[in-house]
Amino acid sequence: MASPYAKRSVSRSIAANDVKSVVDEYDEIYAEGLEGRKERYRSFVNNYYDLVTDFYEFGWGQSFHFAPRRRGERFKASLLRHQRYLADTLSLKPEMQVLDIGCGVGGPMGNMARWSGARFVGVNNNAYQIKRARKHTRDVRSLCRFLHADYMDIPEGDNAYDAAFAIESMPHAPDKTAAFREIFRVLRPGGLFAGYEWCLTERFNPEDREHLRIKRDIMIGDALPDISSPSEICSALRDAGFELIEARDLAPESDPETPWYRALQGRDFSLASIPRTPAGRALTNLTLRIGERLRLVPQGSRAVSTLLNAAADALVKGGEHGVFTPMFLFVARKPGNAE
Repeated sequence: MASPYAKRSVSRSIAANDVKSVVDEYDEIYAEGLEGRKERYRSFVNNYYDLVTDFYEFGWGQSFHFAPRRRGERFKASLLRHQRYLADTLSLKPEMQVLDIGCGVGGPMGNMARWSGARFVGVNNNAYQIKRARKHTRDVRSLCRFLHADYMDIPEGDNAYDAAFAIESMPHAPDKTAAFREIFRVLRPGGLFAGYEWCLTERFNPEDREHLRIKRDIMIGDALPDISSPSEICSALRDAGFELIEARDLAPESDPETPWYRALQGRDFSLASIPRTPAGRALTNLTLRIGERLRLVPQGSRAVSTLLNAAADALVKGGEHGVFTPMFLFVARKPGNAE
């Protein structure tokens, strides 16, 4: 094959003959509209991560999220600082039991375990991602374990955890209040829940066609049933029983010359960053197209690349227009005294 990018980004979690059918099912669920996406969210999200996890790991690394950037700060350094900030906000320390809600491939969990010494349990509905997460956290396996489960129905008893966090995973929830209530249930009284949420900002205008296009492309490219506003997130937390301690958008804290979406613009040039750039993404897409014609990659692989490219472009536009943020910080407490 002409490009190493295509080799390393093709999904290894699905049999080659099944990739196109999974893509087709994903498109079908999205086309069913908001209620259809909510009703079939498990298949919608699981299919998505079966298709894109290897793309993400190749282009993004083991931490699938964004972070505010400081001037001169490298991309991966910003991700690590963003994770440690959350760990410190939760006052994590050794022997604490911490729930990672939607743990991805374990990158943030491993880093936070190394930083804090706390004990983590990652909840993830995608079996392939859990397999990858176990590999990435081998050096801290005594501090990290995983549950193959839906965070809308966590198979743990009441009051089981000292703290919980979610790094850009809650946007997949079909019902925010119900998801937060489940997290509330498994937290001990006095326990903290914090996270970074994808939100539409106050600048989003539902009458603006460009804003609607940005929202649509982010949703379809990232398996979201919808995108909430900050006020909706705060209301859902309170309705679930939490006491809201802090809520603010961290995107404006990025240096103006280094916005959170810079990694997708092609302005962070290095060999490692090439797959994230517009040119690198276009090269991967082209190579997958050729690979499909030559039967070197599974049919449907290019469709996945196209989907992610449209989402990346929309994320950049959402950031440039100031209508979208992937880092609305919330910190909430379950009322009561910790034992």
